[in-house]
Amino acid sequence: MSFGILPEAKRGLLGAAFQSKSFALGFAVTAVFILAAFLSFGWTPYDATALAVAEKLKAPSSLHWFGTDHFGRDIFSMIMVGARTSIAVAFVSVGIGIAAGVPLGLWAAAKRGSLVDEVIMRANDLVFAFPALLIAILITAVFGPSAINAIIAIGIFNIPVFARLARGAALTLWTREYILAARVAGKGAIRISAEHILPNIMNLLIVQGTIQFSLGILADAALSYVGLGAQPPTPSWGRMLADAQTMISLAPHMALFPGAAIVLTVLGLNLMGDGLRDIFDPKLRRSRS
Repeated sequence: MSFGILPEAKRGLLGAAFQSKSFALGFAVTAVFILAAFLSFGWTPYDATALAVAEKLKAPSSLHWFGTDHFGRDIFSMIMVGARTSIAVAFVSVGIGIAAGVPLGLWAAAKRGSLVDEVIMRANDLVFAFPALLIAILITAVFGPSAINAIIAIGIFNIPVFARLARGAALTLWTREYILAARVAGKGAIRISAEHILPNIMNLLIVQGTIQFSLGILADAALSYVGLGAQPPTPSWGRMLADAQTMISLAPHMALFPGAAIVLTVLGLNLMGDGLRDIFDPKLRRSRS
């Protein structure tokens, strides 16, 4: 028997989520940037990579809503394409962390106290000792800077995050009566983890996923800022900030708008995570009922 969230409960949780001001506001802000990212595949006001030196350093106007940079490129168009890059990097890197980290965490919980558990946890500690930026530098030294290598670096750093979360949450469930009943019924550790443990920790994984998504946006911006992320001519928010640092006195809008995009996206995702945490917290649910 699985104690996962039933469809009716999911609809109730979804409705409760949008009743949360934090979640609703965060969802609205995040949706704007996701929509801009998808829209950039088919339309932008200007070609985000086209150089127009005669239009360089133009202030925001009706022609260029966010102004132009030192090469005459439209900043609004660059932010739209940069949203596509940042969201893709963050989304895939979180996917890597979930796909690799959750099974490892469930395996460690199923083998708690064994050599397998010890090896997985010590490997997690080893990865935690190397920040995503350092991992990116190591990967770049071998394969060169690119968005793919940024995804790999951030994804590797996400693996121990989800492994620790999955293991800790699973350990609290392995002593439950329905898990013991499943073991008596002859179910193995893999089947129990898939049918009973995973559905019951999914809420924690979703909340952590939104948090890691926001951290992925920041990490991608940081890697792009130091030249280890997406390479020119592909626009990225971090690269736009790096280009703006020498032009801040002449054209502050070059730093203002990409910086605001990063802040608002991260804020929106964090608000969504806070709202989801409130919804999934049993104590808060009981206090509202």
